[in-house]
Amino acid sequence: MKEYHKIQTVFKRDMSNKGKVIETEFALPVFDFLKGNEWVWTEKVDGTNIRVDWVRSVGRKFGGKTDNAQIPARLIARLEELFPPEKLDAAIKTEDADSLTLYGEGYGAKIQKGGGNYICDGVDFVLFDVLVGDWWLQREDMLEVAEVLGLRTVPIVGSGKLMEAVQRTKFGFKSEWGDFQAEGLVMKPSCELQTRSGHRVITKIKYKDFV
Repeated sequence: MKEYHKIQTVFKRDMSNKGKVIETEFALPVFDFLKGNEWVWTEKVDGTNIRVDWVRSVGRKFGGKTDNAQIPARLIARLEELFPPEKLDAAIKTEDADSLTLYGEGYGAKIQKGGGNYICDGVDFVLFDVLVGDWWLQREDMLEVAEVLGLRTVPIVGSGKLMEAVQRTKFGFKSEWGDFQAEGLVMKPSCELQTRSGHRVITKIKYKDFV
């Protein structure tokens, strides 16, 4: 299973000061270069990273952020309910691909400190990315996959310049799940891009980065 790539925080961190973000120094030059362009912001859910892998010739497999990550039993039960093999197979819309990997967040009661804010007595899965073969799907295509599978996707909170997203997070905003503080934002350029090394241009910022 292909692990999900690291999402770099917008700013560098001062490791001599408890990892506090340095708001005057971007973590990567590409963030500085593209800061004036339009970015799409989605809510960052406070949970545990989950991968759902489907290969027609092999079958279905669940994984966490890494291959050694442990997934709570109650979340495994929910994933088995959400992802029967026949639905996963139906979600592959192209004939030249035989594999599908769903990336999302497992969240809810007893998953992370604030998991009960999302669901007080259960767990669930929210989709944020889809890899079909070697291709990352655009959001509109991801939404089609989510519809086939009956999944919720991370909501778009807004769009605009990169520092506008930072300010939105710094001063806090309510989660789409209820009357509580959202963890933060994940931002992608409105036209998705890659660096020279082939890494996706994507970044994040959390409310607690400023607390």
